[in-house]
Amino acid sequence: MECRRGQVEDLVMKQNKRFDFHPTLIEGLWIVQRKPIEDSRGFFCRFFCAEEFQTAGLNRPIAQINHTYTVNKGTVRGLHFQHPPHAEIKIVSCLQGEVYDVAVDIRKDSPTFLRWHGEILSVANQKSFFIPEGFAHGFQALTENCELLYLHSEAFHPQAEGGLHVEDPKIGIAWPIAVKELSQRDCAYPFINDDFKGLSL
Repeated sequence: MECRRGQVEDLVMKQNKRFDFHPTLIEGLWIVQRKPIEDSRGFFCRFFCAEEFQTAGLNRPIAQINHTYTVNKGTVRGLHFQHPPHAEIKIVSCLQGEVYDVAVDIRKDSPTFLRWHGEILSVANQKSFFIPEGFAHGFQALTENCELLYLHSEAFHPQAEGGLHVEDPKIGIAWPIAVKELSQRDCAYPFINDDFKGLSL
């Protein structure tokens, strides 16, 4: 099939910007709208571009990429974070199914301390979630067989691992459906007490 010069130029222009960044009501937390290029064959979609993600404040290289698979609808994973000096930026995308992805602000002295934002991520909506340092992260599977891809600015450090309970009343996350399954680790996280002041970054 012959491609005309104008068609090729249009395609190159479209490829120059593959993301739109939408701020949430919590500073530093962004919804990233991926912009696939579609034609009769299907689509091409970029998941990451270091140059474009500087818009959201990513000034560090990606250190680790992780992939999760969650079998059962209603399962929740989280809420996880890493203590400084290993606090991390996460970019979360859905490869299969649909999830309710949540980030909780645990930055010490933040005006939105313990506020949370939830966003549906799916293959259909082509959204990613940009989560900066100082947030706890978790998600609920809204369908069976969900797969997520995580880009991390910091490698996993077991000694720096922390977590919050997904049903902590001080956070008050409105999970879309009943929480049906948690890991033993996530069940064991205590509820927040008055001694919890957040992370100093």
